[in-house]
Amino acid sequence: MSETTTPAKPAPKARATKTPKTGAAANPFMDFEAFAMPKMEIPTAFREATEKSISQARDTYEKVKSAAEEATDLMEDSFETTRQGAVDFNHKAVDLAKSNTDAAFTFMKDVIAAKTMAEVVELQSSFARQQFDTLTAQAKDMQDFATKLSTELTSPVKSAMEKAFKDFKAA
Repeated sequence: MSETTTPAKPAPKARATKTPKTGAAANPFMDFEAFAMPKMEIPTAFREATEKSISQARDTYEKVKSAAEEATDLMEDSFETTRQGAVDFNHKAVDLAKSNTDAAFTFMKDVIAAKTMAEVVELQSSFARQQFDTLTAQAKDMQDFATKLSTELTSPVKSAMEKAFKDFKAA
């Protein structure tokens, strides 16, 4: 089988385009009467309404932009308060765990040093009573801290919501 090759066709030459008499940026259909736009004056009332709409849109944009910036600041403050509160809460929990561990080691040291079984039982009951009181106080302390933290977290959001509803009612 023999292959036949066809000669490559030369690229078509670019046609010369006719530039309009009014310049290169003008409408290429200007020469056609069907596409010509009639020259008309925009009514003053329409122009004023358009300017008023643009002004209102700018005002609305500024209000929305301001509200978005306030919301962003509020979120940043809330996140920082949450982060710092979580760090403080964890530090408090670690301190309480250390205190409880120290008390347990002290108890074990006292048990090992005890001479009689009656002394061990007395140490055990005393330690159990003391740990119950300590754990109750620690739980109350942690609950108070968590309540304080949640109040700190929600108060900026609450005040922002109250302000937004007040502004909404005024509008």
